[in-house]
Amino acid sequence: MAMLKVENLSIKYGSIEAVKNVSFEVNEGEVVTLIGANGAGKTSILRTISGLIRPTEGTISYLGNEIHKIPARKIVAEGLAQVPEGRHVFAGLTVMENLEMGAFLHTNKEENAALLKKVFQRFPRLEERKNQDAATLSGGEQQMLAMGRALMSRPKLLLLDEPSMGLAPIFIQEIFDIIEDIKAQGTTVLLIEQNANKALSIADRGYVLETGKVVLSGTGKELLASDEVRKAYLGEIGRASCRERV
Repeated sequence: MAMLKVENLSIKYGSIEAVKNVSFEVNEGEVVTLIGANGAGKTSILRTISGLIRPTEGTISYLGNEIHKIPARKIVAEGLAQVPEGRHVFAGLTVMENLEMGAFLHTNKEENAALLKKVFQRFPRLEERKNQDAATLSGGEQQMLAMGRALMSRPKLLLLDEPSMGLAPIFIQEIFDIIEDIKAQGTTVLLIEQNANKALSIADRGYVLETGKVVLSGTGKELLASDEVRKAYLGEIGRASCRERV
């Protein structure tokens, strides 16, 4: 059984249909990526999965239960956490306080302390800066903090929205290394990315989105080797030729 199953999902903003009849699934232990250009509908899908917006049509099932009608807070409590695009750390709070915010649904102090230790092992920069205002961190460090905060909620499924956006190359490689490490530790990952090469290189499977529709799918290796994916990603292929492959 799939951990996450999205079926015939459509999302509208007024008269604009941002997502059109999209279906995909994520199995336990996988890294699955959704790739596509800006405006393809990737973030809308992620926000719908995490309960922040309601779909116009379709269903979303997580661990066998439909979640597209329940509040975001309850979805988080079931073990699903999102790291939003743009990082969104809490300015005015320290790094430590930001991480503690991630564990707000869990009251066992010993377990929280043990998890905090693991987060600091994975992100040593955060421990070095634990008493620093989160707003003073670099972009890469803020991304690490946002990921660490999400991990403090003990997610079974981690939703990552454009984690490499705006980062220096050295941080981008580090972020993708961390995603692989998170998977190795047993957390399932749904990754939204514009950096197709990086995303597909670590993904078990991937889906290519174009103007709100899935136009291609396959293993990470298959899509990475596809000339059509490369050309589509660079905007050098007509939509019709992509759709012929669906």
